[in-house]
This record gives sequence, structure tokens and C-alpha cells, in this order.
Amino acid sequence: MNEMLLLRHGETEWSKAGKHTGRTDLPLTEHGEDQARALAPLVKGEPFDLVLVSPAGRARRTAELAGLTGYRVDADLWEWDYGGYEGITTAEIRQTRPEWYLWRDGVIPGDAEHPGESAAEVAARADRVIARAEQAPGRVALVAHGHFLRVLAARWLGLDPAEGRLFKLDTGTYSRLGYEHDEPVLLTWNAPAG
Repeated sequence: MNEMLLLRHGETEWSKAGKHTGRTDLPLTEHGEDQARALAPLVKGEPFDLVLVSPAGRARRTAELAGLTGYRVDADLWEWDYGGYEGITTAEIRQTRPEWYLWRDGVIPGDAEHPGESAAEVAARADRVIARAEQAPGRVALVAHGHFLRVLAARWLGLDPAEGRLFKLDTGTYSRLGYEHDEPVLLTWNAPAG
């Protein structure tokens, strides 16, 4: 692999409201669809040797509107499972846990649908995705979610998964991972399309 293009899905109602959206499958807003279409110029031209997309409808729709074809759905690209924090904001969590910070404190268990994941579990999924990407002969594209892609970037750089806290990532943006002198680097981060 010589480059990995990361696309964060477009806006949803919950991302707009700041709600933790792990496995709840929400559609893109109209603005989110516009964000996805704006990513299209990034995928034109040189083909991708591997395109992996989260199973979430918001990620698949982003891939389609951006013009990525022939993608493979990869369950390892799901967003962090927020457990009992699914669908609520940081401000709401801090009403009962005033100093709570996802990257330090993690999540609480939820129900059968949202059991919750540790940062280490998210990192294990990210490591598997990186291993698959490294087997591709050229360009790779991934379409996924904010916290997951932040963990993936940290792991790409050989950092602890909690260091994903350093990489803010907005909806409808793109990032690029690659190499400099055979060492993993960030080439572009959190860039708006267009």
C-alpha cells in the first residue's frame, strides 16, 4: 500500500447534536449527503486497489455519493460501541460523571445491542484493518466513523489507541495516511472537501 484515504461519513442528526452514535444506524442528513457528494473529486482518477466500508448505512451512503464503487463491507470498520452512552451527549454523561472523558474513562456496559467496547477492543479492529490495507498493492480507501478513524490513525503511527484523542475529525472530511522514508505518517488530516 502506498496511501490510505480515510473518509468520515457525512452528518447525521445525532452527529449534528453531538450524540454518541456507535451502532445505531441513522441516515445522513441533507447536509450530510452534500458533504458526501463533495468528496467525489478525491476518488476520481487513479483507481483504488482496495475499498472497505463500514456496515453502517451512513458510511455506505457516503461511499456511494462520493463515487466509490466495488467496495467491500467490513465489520471491523464499525464505530466504537458506546454501550450505555449510545445516543447521549458528553454534556449529558457529565451530569452524573462530571470529569468523564471517553479517551481516558471509556464507556459503561449497555444492553445486548450495545454492550460497549474498550479502547483496546477498538484498536484490535483497527489493527486488523491496517493489516488488510497493507496487503493492497497501491491505493486504499476506507469509509468509516470519527472515533474509529481516530483510533486507526493512532495505531497507524504506532501510538496507544487513547492517543486518538489528539486527532479531531469532523463529519464529511477526508484524511490521508502514508509513508515518508518508509515510516508511517499523516499526510492530510480532517480536511474539508472542496
